[in-house]
Amino acid sequence: MSCCGMRGEETGGAVGSAALWARRKDDGSYELTLSVPGIHCAACISTIEKGLKEISALEEGRVNFTLRQVRVRWKDEEFDPDLVVEKLASLGYESRPFDPEAAGFARDDAESRELLRALAVAGFAAANVMMFSISVWAGADGATRDFFHWVSAAIAIPAVFYAGRPFFRSAWAALSQARMNMDVPISLAVVTAVFMSLYQTANSQQHAYFDAAVSLLFFLLIGRYLDHRMRARARSAVTQLMALSAEGAMVIGEDGKRRFLPISELKPGMLVHVPPGEHIPVDGYVERGASDVDMSVITGESNPERVGEGTKVYAGAVNLTGPLTIRLLAAGDDTFLAEMIRLMAAAERSRSVYVRLADRLAGYYAPTVHVLAAVTLGGWLYATGFNWPVSLLHAIAVLIITCPCALGLAVPAVQVVAAGVLFRAGTMVKDGGALEKLAEVDTVVFDKTGTLTLGKLKLTDAGPVSTDALAIAAGLAQGSAHPLSRAIVEAVNERGVSPAYVTDIEELPGQGLQGRWRGKRVRLGSLDFCRVEDAPETDMPQLALVIEGRRPVVFTFTDSLRPHVRETIAKLKEMGLRVEMLSGDREGPVRAIAQEAGINHYKARCAPQEKLAYVEGLARAGAKVLMVGDGINDAPALAAGHVSMAPSSASDIGRTAAQLVFLSESLLPVWYACQVAKRARRLMLQNFSLALIYNVVAVPVAMLGHATPLFAAIAMSASSIVVVGNALRLNFIERRLRRGFSLTEEAATPAQAERKKAA
Repeated sequence: MSCCGMRGEETGGAVGSAALWARRKDDGSYELTLSVPGIHCAACISTIEKGLKEISALEEGRVNFTLRQVRVRWKDEEFDPDLVVEKLASLGYESRPFDPEAAGFARDDAESRELLRALAVAGFAAANVMMFSISVWAGADGATRDFFHWVSAAIAIPAVFYAGRPFFRSAWAALSQARMNMDVPISLAVVTAVFMSLYQTANSQQHAYFDAAVSLLFFLLIGRYLDHRMRARARSAVTQLMALSAEGAMVIGEDGKRRFLPISELKPGMLVHVPPGEHIPVDGYVERGASDVDMSVITGESNPERVGEGTKVYAGAVNLTGPLTIRLLAAGDDTFLAEMIRLMAAAERSRSVYVRLADRLAGYYAPTVHVLAAVTLGGWLYATGFNWPVSLLHAIAVLIITCPCALGLAVPAVQVVAAGVLFRAGTMVKDGGALEKLAEVDTVVFDKTGTLTLGKLKLTDAGPVSTDALAIAAGLAQGSAHPLSRAIVEAVNERGVSPAYVTDIEELPGQGLQGRWRGKRVRLGSLDFCRVEDAPETDMPQLALVIEGRRPVVFTFTDSLRPHVRETIAKLKEMGLRVEMLSGDREGPVRAIAQEAGINHYKARCAPQEKLAYVEGLARAGAKVLMVGDGINDAPALAAGHVSMAPSSASDIGRTAAQLVFLSESLLPVWYACQVAKRARRLMLQNFSLALIYNVVAVPVAMLGHATPLFAAIAMSASSIVVVGNALRLNFIERRLRRGFSLTEEAATPAQAERKKAA
């Protein structure tokens, strides 16, 4: 894929500002990504995608809810992409060409700041207005009551019109396009309650409802802000992948001189120099040099790969030990890393179509509330001879008594309690919707390295190896950054052996280390480097130590399973879940770990695209997949899973892409989270039932005029308390889950267990 350029004619005749940002793909089609900040619910996705289908020239028009983007594709060279911008505007959505900062990747998130300020204002107003309302409820009358009402009005009116802006804008955008969303009845209830209260106050009436208006806004803003922050976390996974992309590369010219060129000026066939310790900026083949390269971005394996002439390397990998000259094959948008970013964004787009329980009910809630309020207003106008103050009072009572507090709290209340339960067990919930999704899973797919295993290579039992050999190996290895060298040093330290004094140490990239010990030549490295031919066969990594005049010593390394892996797998199977494993490692190690863990279904040598395709294939077959992984290469699959989980030891990108993160070395939190999620879902459904029962009883009372707006506000608050109280029952369920099995003790990290023993 290449950029179409900075002039409209370069897009094939397309003109206008949007054309400057269109990209021409290899198949001859054009693609444009637009940032649409106004996308905030499932109804927005449906409205936009239906609207884009009306543009016949478009072959595709998709919404990415998490990233708040719209991506369109077309083939007609004469098509003007500004028509897409105009269409979105006609639907009520402002759009602009995608830019990372404008799309919400910048540190200073303007929308987040606005929501936080609105939340603070609503909270301050609610606390103060409630204080004056309590005085009125306690018996204040006459001039004193009117004074408290006017003070409440002075606080509530500016607070409502400032803090309610996110809802008012959304409601107006929907109404201006003859649409409905949840923000319409919310805005209507708040505004009418304020104006009716102002009318009541001006006429020295007994009741005013400023407290109900600002309290409603306060609770709803809490949910809106948390939802915004969760989406921001999801977007940052793509941001971190983008951070691995290079801005340019050090190119070796025909004259042998090196010069830095930006990515846009790189062309296939160029020679790129990559010193040790830097990220490889392009895809290509090693032309000269040898080194150890951290390919975890591709394979997910912590053990570096040795590369030499003819070996293919990829952008984003880290060159560890020696300088490399790479013959460039692809750069920028054509690299494997760029494909990873596209996969990640596509997977996020597919995950965003999930409709939560509350969203499903919201589709019926808004029109129902409006119909009931309109019927109440019309009925009372007819019954009272068009006495509009009384009629409007009863209609407002219906709007308030049906305000979506109980409905709105049904899910968040359970999510907050469940998140606390899981946090006490060592698991962080990053996305409230993850609990709903986790309760639906029927398949669990694990990565191997760093997920089922600890991802730390350890030296196996040294057996008959002499102390001298261990000390010499550590003396050679202690200056190397290679993971196997670090494993030797760690193992020697654990055994209480001091590294030997080795001089003239030289590291040969891709081969090993050599030096002198007491005048003798010593080598530590690959079996070929040390010329060892009779080493025992194994699928595990090996190093050899050769001391001049002695028999070679072979060290074997292994990656041990996390604590309680077999127990966790068994418990997941008892829940009726299918358990599988995907890994980028070789067949032998994967098979050995699968057998040890008790997993019957596994696949080895899986590239990131293959992991993603496999998870998407399961989804197409109807499976609800919990993807558990840790590496950069797992990020697209984590995003594509119905729900995802990662250990705290995962890469930054892996942790960000996952919706839940467990903090302990034990794998048991995966099972525990599934159990808590299923129980939480039951409580959510119970809460919806309670909210429904409340409305069935309360709405007729309000419509018949037996509930004042004050009574309606109290009833609404009571229904919310019931819903929250039911959510708190999850704490008792937690105790039953833990009975007979101390998750905290068994899942604790070694450091935590040590502190507990000391206490």
